[in-house]
Amino acid sequence: MDKPEDEKVMDARQFYRERLNRSCTAGLAARIRTTRRSPSTSFLGEVPEKERRVIQRPQANYITIKSMLQERMLLEIGEQNLYGGSSQDVTHAIQEFTARILTQEHIPLNEEERRSLADELTEETIGLGPLAPLLTDPAVTDILVNSPEHVYVERFGRLERTEVKFLNREHIARVIERIAAQMGRRIDASWPMADLRLTDGTRVNATLPPVSTDSPTLSIRRFGRQRLRKRDLLMLEMMSSDMALFLDFAVRAKRNILISGGTGAGKSTLLGAMVESIPACERIVTIEDTVELNLDQEHVVRLENRPANVEGRGKISTRDLLINTLRMRPDRIIVGEVRGDEAVDMLQALNTGHEGSMSTIHANSPPDALSRLETMVMMAGSDLPSFAIREQIISAIHLVVHVRRFEDGLRRVEGISEVVGREGTNILMQNIFHYQRPGVQNPGGQGYFISSGVVPKMLSHFEELGLVVPHSLFELNHHHAVV
Repeated sequence: MDKPEDEKVMDARQFYRERLNRSCTAGLAARIRTTRRSPSTSFLGEVPEKERRVIQRPQANYITIKSMLQERMLLEIGEQNLYGGSSQDVTHAIQEFTARILTQEHIPLNEEERRSLADELTEETIGLGPLAPLLTDPAVTDILVNSPEHVYVERFGRLERTEVKFLNREHIARVIERIAAQMGRRIDASWPMADLRLTDGTRVNATLPPVSTDSPTLSIRRFGRQRLRKRDLLMLEMMSSDMALFLDFAVRAKRNILISGGTGAGKSTLLGAMVESIPACERIVTIEDTVELNLDQEHVVRLENRPANVEGRGKISTRDLLINTLRMRPDRIIVGEVRGDEAVDMLQALNTGHEGSMSTIHANSPPDALSRLETMVMMAGSDLPSFAIREQIISAIHLVVHVRRFEDGLRRVEGISEVVGREGTNILMQNIFHYQRPGVQNPGGQGYFISSGVVPKMLSHFEELGLVVPHSLFELNHHHAVV
């Protein structure tokens, strides 16, 4: 039984593409200059006559023409040269290609479309294609591509759907493969997932079918060019000045601090702000999945995980880096996030003289953070009984700072809790500061950062170090209003 006409067209296009890719052995610019076609060949390239007639119908629009030019460009230049060459060579080749096509052939485009055609083709090839306008918006912090017609962004803590669209699922896959190639990585059917970090610190996570069954997906987490400092967090009302002052004393006194919260709650942002209080004379070693922290201190060593290659080799985990860090004479160990078996070695390090270290953890509350830390130690294959693990946690963690992104999209420090000991099998904690939310009957009212009236036990440690902490910080009704 004969194939449908559309499938014949796709088979013919794939045949020409593979044949030309095999023949593209010369330099990229030379390949463009030596391309010669007969005068009767239209801008559609050497594709079947039926497809040519379809595209030349009156309803053909700018997007369709640009799409066909992309196909023509792939046929003439070759995907390997386009996606494997340097940005300068690729840009020059595309400019030459577009100028030649517009000069030699009649294409139904107006002057404005002709001027923007080369720039858009270049962006489609070496950039992120339709996502480029979103990346220029400083308010966009997350870009989420679920399918060709469903692209979402997060602005000011709220998700919203955009008008951006991809041509088809293959278009998304080409953008993903291009990003991976620029980072020296590969994503294909054999390993259809990738977690990447771009040169500007942007984090990219991508999946391809069959992992994502409906469509390739792309998740881009952007970070500001300038990190938010402690004074910025105070201006944004993420915490009160009393909270900031207390955390400054805790960091200077080398208290071990765990920052908990959900995804996108601002854990890493708060961690970077708190590290500002570390004296410049101390040696800091940071361990992260992807490098995000940008510290002011000069004596900083930054370590980053490495995933396994396509053969499943070469992986360097957070635990490997943490074990190696203990041999690097660190004064402070900053773990970007604890999420696995490295919890065992982190607790051991904090209990053997590496005080003043900090980390983040995904959790819904301070008690949940310690409970999850205990679970990580047990899942790492530790033979210690539960009560022994909790004793390790009690002696290792002094403060748990919980951050949360609220329904209005704003991120705030919801509470600062001190680990004070154990009662039976339970770990005892006491709230020092917390954020008081508006009542149910007054949902539009003000919230407050409130001191709980409890004087922390670690205050005596502060005084031993000569740090004078005003007791007025902990008065019961001492609060700071937030609109």
